[in-house]
Amino acid sequence: MTTHSTTCVLLLTSPVGVPFAVAGAFALAGARRRRAAVAGTARPPRQRGVAPRRVRVGVGAVASSPGPPLPETGGSAPGPPEPAGAPGRTPDAASPRVLKRRTGWTAASQGLALVSPLTVLACAVALARTVTRHGPAAAYGLRADALSVWMLLTVGAVAVLACAASGPEARTARRYHALVHAFLGTLATAVLAANLGIVWIAIEATTILTAFLVGHRRTRASVEAAWKYVLICSAGIALAFLGTVLLYYAARRAGIPEASALDWPALAARAGELDPAVTRLGTGLVVLGFGAKAGLAPLHAWLPDAYGQAPAPVSALMSGVLSSVAFTALLRYKVIADAALGPGWTRTLLTATALLTLALAAALLLAQRDHQRMLAYSSMEHMSLIALGAAVGGPLAASAMLLHITGHGLAKAVAFRTAGHVLRLRGTSRIGRVRGLLAQAPGVGALFALAVLALLGLPPFGLFAAELGLVRAGFAAGMGAVMGVVLLLLLVAFAALGARAARMLLGPPPLPGPPARLPAAEAVPLAGGLVLCAALGVSTGPLTGLLTAAAAIVGGR
Repeated sequence: MTTHSTTCVLLLTSPVGVPFAVAGAFALAGARRRRAAVAGTARPPRQRGVAPRRVRVGVGAVASSPGPPLPETGGSAPGPPEPAGAPGRTPDAASPRVLKRRTGWTAASQGLALVSPLTVLACAVALARTVTRHGPAAAYGLRADALSVWMLLTVGAVAVLACAASGPEARTARRYHALVHAFLGTLATAVLAANLGIVWIAIEATTILTAFLVGHRRTRASVEAAWKYVLICSAGIALAFLGTVLLYYAARRAGIPEASALDWPALAARAGELDPAVTRLGTGLVVLGFGAKAGLAPLHAWLPDAYGQAPAPVSALMSGVLSSVAFTALLRYKVIADAALGPGWTRTLLTATALLTLALAAALLLAQRDHQRMLAYSSMEHMSLIALGAAVGGPLAASAMLLHITGHGLAKAVAFRTAGHVLRLRGTSRIGRVRGLLAQAPGVGALFALAVLALLGLPPFGLFAAELGLVRAGFAAGMGAVMGVVLLLLLVAFAALGARAARMLLGPPPLPGPPARLPAAEAVPLAGGLVLCAALGVSTGPLTGLLTAAAAIVGGR
């Protein structure tokens, strides 16, 4: 059903427009603060009768300041300078008062940071009801079908977990928030766009935005990771662009009008008229190109460096939804290729890619000594299972694949957010230097442990149901040998991830002292994400109809 009603237009455009508007608000606020800071550097006029007071700024550093004591020193009258760090004189660098003064971070800023994720999630819920009852809806180049709405629900839920109560690494600049919300807008665009060319542009835009986020800390390692990410993903996106051009060429040769030559519904409806040779080559390039963004081999080398250097909320978004959104774009091309060539071509491509990625992930997990990179290689493992679900095809495998996408996004968001707390708590991401996490920080340790259990595919979490459905569908499709290899590799990855996580969580804490507490504002959303992941493992409830319809789009009826 295509409609341009006011409600339809708002539900389709808000997930795209609101994040970009919020990004613009953060960017303008940051620009005003920079102008105010530049204006404040001018030397104030000296007041008559007030002698300049010398205040110690740092160790061995002295500065002149007229007038009464600075508010943050806490003094009431001029006095002799005190050494830096003296009690009652220098506030903690991580205190809320200093964060507010240095970055302008307020409760209003935190509320604004949640506007975009909540808008995306609310529109996805409303669209789910509309699509389930009335079928696809479209307006102004945006289109919502069951698949895009399922992905929009995943994007909104993971974004809420990533943006809720952002930690200190997220409070260093308003530019960070502008980039994050623009990134969220491009993800929504890639999910909802009906034109495959617009989908490609949106995914390319995510590369540009996340490159700045990966290098946000401006250390040598983060800048190197950002460059590596840009080079490899740009090569992959270029291959996907070439594949899209070939598909456009095949569509034009088939007589599809120019305006509809990259329109996904038009291509899916007339896929049988496309030139098989051109479609086969274009699909192969798309699998390789968008597979790079999804973290699939062989163009996967950027992933551990980028996830390890990006701020924890950014890693949660990249692992939880960016890879899945890129793979969903690949699924659109797969639907066209299956109708034009039969399922054999994409099944062979995706099976080979999935097995290679899973084998690499299992081997690298065995040798891993860094918990941030460990989670990155875990993402490779799960993306390989998602690719395998697409290769198997059929309603059961497609449902398992989509359930896996959502379950993995929720679990990985919690895992990366808690890993960020571990990094701040211990000052290192080396697994060998993290001991007794459950004893030292029970809240962080418990959430991290539950997230790892979910990623290991243990019940009752949704990944258990997804992997069980995938294995059943694989054996039913006559891919018993492939499933045997997959189960063996999964056992290796299970042992490696479980052993390293247990090493971090168990044992006595390295230093005696009271347990570190996780603020409720951060603990509640993360616990909610795990509860939702567990609920999906028990029953999909009101989402059953949407999941079935989405699986029918990518897996056949």
